[in-house]
Amino acid sequence: MTTRVGLCATIHAKKRGIYTAIPHAHPTNIKIMLYSKIEGQGKPLLILHGFLGMSDNWKSLGTQYSQEGFEVHLLDLRNHGRSFHSDIFNYDVMVQDVLDYCNANNLEKIDCIGHSMGGKVAMLLATKYPERVNKLVFADIGPKFYSQHHQTILEGLNAVDFSLKPSRNEVEEILSKYISDFGTRQFLLKSLYWVEPGQLAFRFNLQVFNKQIDQIGTALPENVVFEKPTLFIRGGSSNYILDSDFDNIKHHFPKAEIKTISNVGHWLHAEKPKEFLELTLDFLK
Repeated sequence: MTTRVGLCATIHAKKRGIYTAIPHAHPTNIKIMLYSKIEGQGKPLLILHGFLGMSDNWKSLGTQYSQEGFEVHLLDLRNHGRSFHSDIFNYDVMVQDVLDYCNANNLEKIDCIGHSMGGKVAMLLATKYPERVNKLVFADIGPKFYSQHHQTILEGLNAVDFSLKPSRNEVEEILSKYISDFGTRQFLLKSLYWVEPGQLAFRFNLQVFNKQIDQIGTALPENVVFEKPTLFIRGGSSNYILDSDFDNIKHHFPKAEIKTISNVGHWLHAEKPKEFLELTLDFLK
């Protein structure tokens, strides 16, 4: 697996297994690139994680896509994973981040899979820059407005006082008082890391999320349309895509297919990865 990350200027040198930034004469033009993990060769496939997630959530599936003829790019979106933190957090800037990443890596056209928030990024990217996108897969997310529903999770995350240097078990114990679902807690704990011996922290930018959480539910602009093939996969036990949403989906994505994986919730790709892989490969190939 190849990992590419770091400062990217307007000129780049690309070597096998290495992504190198060449310093620019004007530092103000230097952009911070998104962190990514790249595996395989073939058609470029970008995978965009959901809110509070990271590229590692897709590691296993990413490897399987790479074995099926795709050059897989697992991205950490801004304020998540190992990517940079910023006080600016909205879908417009996240789309620009992905576009900058594609330009820096000479990705003229891509296929893209986006889960939840990552799906919203992919939707806006495709409608703003349709010439850069071939096919899209949206995992359990629609183009509609979603009201804020992460309050309890944020309360739990904010209850962790890292100045007390808690252990991983102590962090989980704190989260368990707010988040009863074991799978959700384990998902959040994936972003826990050692800053230094004895000092844990979350990789995501919790301070910014506290201030700008309403950005996550933003609807796709009313009149934008993407005319190419798209696949919406919803979890049968999830309420993110309802039957009543189908007309709105078809309004924005007239060539959309809508599939359901039964007996799974919002993290459908983690709960039934084999079925998710089969559905997506049938569509993308």
